[in-house]
Amino acid sequence: MTTIAEAPLRRSIGPTGLSVYPYGIDGSVFGWSAGYDATIEVLSEFAAAGGTLISTADHYAGGRSEIMIGAWLERQHRADFVVATKVGRHPDAPGLSARSIKDGVDASLERLRTDYIDILSFDGEHPETPLEESLTAVAELIARGSVGHLALAAYSGKRAVEAMQTATRLGIPAPEVLVAEYSLMERSVYEGEVAPVAEGYELGVIARLPLASGYLRGDFRTREDLPSSPMFAAALRYVGRRGNRALAALEEVSHEVGENIGRVAIAWVLSKAQISAVAIRAKDGAQLLDLIEGARLPLLNRQQIAHLDRVTA
Repeated sequence: MTTIAEAPLRRSIGPTGLSVYPYGIDGSVFGWSAGYDATIEVLSEFAAAGGTLISTADHYAGGRSEIMIGAWLERQHRADFVVATKVGRHPDAPGLSARSIKDGVDASLERLRTDYIDILSFDGEHPETPLEESLTAVAELIARGSVGHLALAAYSGKRAVEAMQTATRLGIPAPEVLVAEYSLMERSVYEGEVAPVAEGYELGVIARLPLASGYLRGDFRTREDLPSSPMFAAALRYVGRRGNRALAALEEVSHEVGENIGRVAIAWVLSKAQISAVAIRAKDGAQLLDLIEGARLPLLNRQQIAHLDRVTA
């Protein structure tokens, strides 16, 4: 068995000054495929394993994700956790106008039962609103202490650069974090557009869907392997020759390092420069613990990373 080094237990998120355990929780399953009890179980197991980053959005399950997280969070020591949420897609506060941002943040604070959001993301580009308006609205929220840092979720490289340049021109807080989909099955957009911006501006990156909606956990080998929830249906688009090659390579590496293929797939994402953390979905405690094991995080050696790079290019 190949010996693999252990990663630092904390990673910095770009220039924010925040440091997190590199596994974060993706709250998109809460209130949908995970009910209240399962949500509390996942969050409790996550905290017990050393987890600190909780990532959600105001529109997940119509706001129920934030409500469930808030019910758990109010019983914790708030400063132990980095809470990230997104605004822009809730029907009660759509888009990124100044009014929608402020209304969305106020509603999220109430649902999350907290006084501040560590990382607030613009959820999508929403080009109908000038960047000046959106960025100025967040600057005011940062000044009042309701928001710590700004992130951009699902932004093209070009739009992210526009946001950075606009904030600099206005002399207001600029985005410090990018939230982007990245996995062995989804590489081109991140590596071609997002990563160069993150590197050039020294931003942190939170990688979403590192398991490609569960495909890289090995749950979907054929199109007859139906997902337990519609939110995992996207995994079926990877079924085929390219997906099979990726799974075969993961299984090869997993035998070498003695870890399951889901952990290997996540370790590959975390091996990349600028990645601060991955946000993983878990519908119950058992699924969470299948992906993380206490504070131990395996890192792949250069040959294994290169092999996975080559197979999935």
